[in-house]
Amino acid sequence: MPTYVSLLRWTDQGIKNAKNTVERAEQASAAAQRAGGRIQTILWTQGPYDIVTISEFPDEQSAMAFLIATGGQGNVRTETLRAFSAEEMKRILAKVP
Repeated sequence: MPTYVSLLRWTDQGIKNAKNTVERAEQASAAAQRAGGRIQTILWTQGPYDIVTISEFPDEQSAMAFLIATGGQGNVRTETLRAFSAEEMKRILAKVP
């Protein structure tokens, strides 16, 4: 399954409800599973991003639907990066002329 790294920032609403962040993360994990994916890692971070996640989804459409639904709740804004494993990079590099 494709892997994604998401960088999340709390919105004003999200920081006001920071005490519920672990509960919201658990709900997000359940929502990802319903979308056919899986959140592998959730980390709360210091610096420009408040949360970093690593997730897998069966396809880009499923990932995008999950991200839109998550953002629509109003607690976070996301930046998401498609990530590649070493094996995937080997296959990609094999196609480079």
